Amino acid sequence: MLAAFRELTNAKQLDRSDLLDLLRDGIHAALVRKFGPNVKFEMNVDELQGVIRVVRLRTVSEAVDDPSCQVALEEARYEDPDFAPGDVLEEDVPFAEFGRLAVQAAKQRIIQRVREGERTKIREEFGDKVGELLSGEVQQVERGKIVLMLAKFKEAEAIIPYREQNHREHFHQGDTIRAVLKRLEETPKGPRLVLSRADPMFVAALFRLEVPEIAQNVVEIRAIAREVGSRTKVAVISKDDAIDPVGACVGLKGSRVQAVVNELSGERIDIVPWSPDPERFARLALAPARVAKVFSDPESKTIQAVVDEDQLSLAIGKNGQNVRLASELTGWKIDLYSSREWLERGGEGPLFAPAPLGDEIVNQIQLSELKGLSGDVLAILDKAGYRTLNDILDLEQDDLGKIAGMTPEASAELLAFLADLTAEESGEDAAKTE
Repeated sequence: MLAAFRELTNAKQLDRSDLLDLLRDGIHAALVRKFGPNVKFEMNVDELQGVIRVVRLRTVSEAVDDPSCQVALEEARYEDPDFAPGDVLEEDVPFAEFGRLAVQAAKQRIIQRVREGERTKIREEFGDKVGELLSGEVQQVERGKIVLMLAKFKEAEAIIPYREQNHREHFHQGDTIRAVLKRLEETPKGPRLVLSRADPMFVAALFRLEVPEIAQNVVEIRAIAREVGSRTKVAVISKDDAIDPVGACVGLKGSRVQAVVNELSGERIDIVPWSPDPERFARLALAPARVAKVFSDPESKTIQAVVDEDQLSLAIGKNGQNVRLASELTGWKIDLYSSREWLERGGEGPLFAPAPLGDEIVNQIQLSELKGLSGDVLAILDKAGYRTLNDILDLEQDDLGKIAGMTPEASAELLAFLADLTAEESGEDAAKTE
């Protein structure tokens, strides 16, 4: 039994104290099964002799209320005539007396404790490692999901779901692969590690592995935009003016970035400097295209970029990929214009706010400037927050009834005014049509 427990400690990486706790729990479960819930005992383990001694403890009592932890005075005096109430009777319990059910209870309790210990260790080991690279061997591929056995923690359940895979890659049982830890999720069977080769975190983790400046926090990855299996844009910044962040990531003759590209199965990588200025950042993000002019609108977080005719297709990219990734990288919507289109639309400034249309100007007219509404109606509307023509154009009979202070006479006057106004606009539209 001791040999079996030593093997268990080696396989499950348990300390000697953990082993003794497991053994104590298992024996306690067996004694509870045999003698009752409140049983008390002592356990001594002699590893040199290979002996486990279990001693049951019962309190001597004149009246026995709980046989699992008490013994009658008369019964105790069979063992020793000097026993008195309150003394403790010690009895050796040979393993042969436990019985099959008690041994099963001990086994189940030990297995349960081992599993609980494994789950706790997994949480402690990986709880703060989200975003780090892990490597393992493919155990099986089932329903598109890759099940891994990790190299350094074989007891942990690790999977790469279908949506977290690069579908240009194909793995088979026995292959060794690397992936980034995306999250630790709880399941009825315990914690499970969800890994990813499709998340932008995987690219960041690979650069951290290949670029010492990133591992040392001298160079920082500020943003990543990725289309799995096709292209990735990475924005980097250096905390040391003497270090070029892009050059550090590319490496001598491109060795560092090429190592990342190889791990990503040939996925193209654009590395650009990060900038706090959205216009400059947009220029850099649209690389390799050269951008002629950039205008930004902070309110709508929109950028208009003007490129020469020969750069337009390069800026857009295959199926719009380049501009889409640049937009994701910057966090701004990017609208691309060719220089010809920009000149046709104005050619000097941004194309953001077109001149207001005539009817929009009319709709902003103040009610107080209009003729046809009495002072009483204007006062009621002003109090209710209706101050421009645009505010009242869509009002109907039901809406007027909800306005505080609106009398039937005032309501009729306002409806007549709106009807005349609508009739005039209809007439103007008909004249334009003719």
